[in-house]
Amino acid sequence: MSAKLQAPRGTYDVLPEEAIRRTAVEEAARRILGAAGYRRIETPAFEATELFARGVGSSTDIVQKEMYTFEDGSGRSLTLRPEGTAPVARAYIEHGMQKLPQPVKLWYLSSFFRYERAQAGRQRQFWQVGTEAIGSADPAVDAESIVLLAELLDALGVRELRLRLGSLGTAETRAAYREELQAFLRAHEDRLSEEVRARIDQNPLRAFDADHPGTREVMAEAPRLLDRLSGEDADHFAAVRALLDGAGLTYEVDPTLVRGLDYYARTVFEFTSDALGAQSGVGGGGRYDGLIEQLGGPPTAGVGWAAGIERILLAAGEQAVAEPVVDLFVGHDPAHPEQRAAGFQIAHEARRAGLTAQLELAGRSLKGQLKQADRIGARYVAILGEEGATVKDKESGEQETVAPGAVVHHVLRGRSL
Repeated sequence: MSAKLQAPRGTYDVLPEEAIRRTAVEEAARRILGAAGYRRIETPAFEATELFARGVGSSTDIVQKEMYTFEDGSGRSLTLRPEGTAPVARAYIEHGMQKLPQPVKLWYLSSFFRYERAQAGRQRQFWQVGTEAIGSADPAVDAESIVLLAELLDALGVRELRLRLGSLGTAETRAAYREELQAFLRAHEDRLSEEVRARIDQNPLRAFDADHPGTREVMAEAPRLLDRLSGEDADHFAAVRALLDGAGLTYEVDPTLVRGLDYYARTVFEFTSDALGAQSGVGGGGRYDGLIEQLGGPPTAGVGWAAGIERILLAAGEQAVAEPVVDLFVGHDPAHPEQRAAGFQIAHEARRAGLTAQLELAGRSLKGQLKQADRIGARYVAILGEEGATVKDKESGEQETVAPGAVVHHVLRGRSL
């Protein structure tokens, strides 16, 4: 006997019950982001590998360890998208969006892929909702992005939220700070974890993310990038904070906050939920003013964020979600199988008239059909028999026998009362 097939490790099936909750996330995103002028975009599931090597950063964990990369039939190196910003930036350049009124404000809800340890709320195939606002360096764009994510998470019932806020400065500021931090790490190298020591040359800022006790002790005394910001960087950060204060949004300034992608500059932020325990990150992002130019476009400012759908649902906890409404269930008396064709036609007409209608398809007894109608919460039940169609209003209990061709009109009339 052959082994039972299962989904690959790190992937999962979205079953109908969970799909209802995910639809609620999508609807909330469309409503909240659309009201702020964001329009939906979807990019391909795979891109040229070079896009992520250049855009995300060749020294990042994503590029070095986590990407699903393969060659197609023509020998081109392609990668399943591990994140959403670089593909949207590529689309902005490719489709000449710099000619549109700026900033171009886009949102997406897509699946992504990373080869990393599967954990609660983060599998190797995962879904994110995100925004990108490209074409403006105004601090108000940063603040609007943060407020929109806060509004979305609140609307979805995410519990015990905290917002951490920081600034990475510009590339020039960060380059000078990077050298200072590297010198500091080398001076304390004997107390650092092996992983952090290996990253000193390539990605020293990630030392702030380390869980290793010795490394954490060292980093408590490390120089802070927030203390090294240029005057313009500091003014930008102060303006973002003032706008968030005006919006009444509570946040914590975190000088150790870093992001795992090289394209970030100036504002960075992260929302966490204490309801999730150790893996508390729900969503975050920041500004990436050099990314478009790095990918071959003109110098262009940008800011965005992404939030994990699975993390959102976990942090929101179990919430009642309304089942789809069923206006009409159409069955037939098993003693009169010739009525099946008439029932099929009624269900078809009902859907064309804008009703939701389900048809008996399992060969149930009459009693079983009525139980199925109750199970799906049908408002009306029509059972076809020798005398016509018996239509019952499940809310009022009233029933009436009508001609099969009059069933849809009867239901429509009842719904309008």
